[in-house]
Amino acid sequence: MRRDTSSKIISALEALYGDAPPDLVFRNNYELTVAVVLSAQTSDRQVNGVTGKLFSTYPDFASLACARRSDVEKIIKSTGFYRVKASNIIALAATVMERFEGLLPQKVDELMELPGVGKKSANVIISVGYGKPALAVDTHVSRIAKRLGYTESSNPLKVEHDLCAVISPGDWKKTHLLFIRHGRSTCTARNPRCTACTVSRWCRHFNASA
Repeated sequence: MRRDTSSKIISALEALYGDAPPDLVFRNNYELTVAVVLSAQTSDRQVNGVTGKLFSTYPDFASLACARRSDVEKIIKSTGFYRVKASNIIALAATVMERFEGLLPQKVDELMELPGVGKKSANVIISVGYGKPALAVDTHVSRIAKRLGYTESSNPLKVEHDLCAVISPGDWKKTHLLFIRHGRSTCTARNPRCTACTVSRWCRHFNASA
């Protein structure tokens, strides 16, 4: 992928979707972090459906660290894998309190030490929460990057590397959010709407099948 082609793709998606905000509902980095962990293998809508009650009951890391797992499980049950997720977010909160003096880390490697936080989640927290350059690769981003021709790989770390190699750091967050929006509305996993796609002229997948 050439840098100039990538810039045209991102500009076209931005013209179509505008400023694409995250779909998770949150008010601060505590809520963002917990919501991101809960979003694993479920929809943002499902997460948003439980976090109102979760955050009113446990408004910060300190209160969540002291929560009973059974109580948290009842609140987040509809998100799936709720036992593991409840254990993770309670342990995450306790780790922030004990190891980081109640302050959420601002480095990817430190965030990845928190239970339930992998590279993708850490990049989301860094870019969306702290406004620092990071490009989170989820299933939508990975799929679109491969179809467009940014990468040959399905490995998230390699996809991230290949995207970051041709996209300016200042556009990493925007790219992540635009690719997610495009993946949900047009470039879907099954039956992508290629003929209606605003970036099809640059798409390797579309041109190969034309």
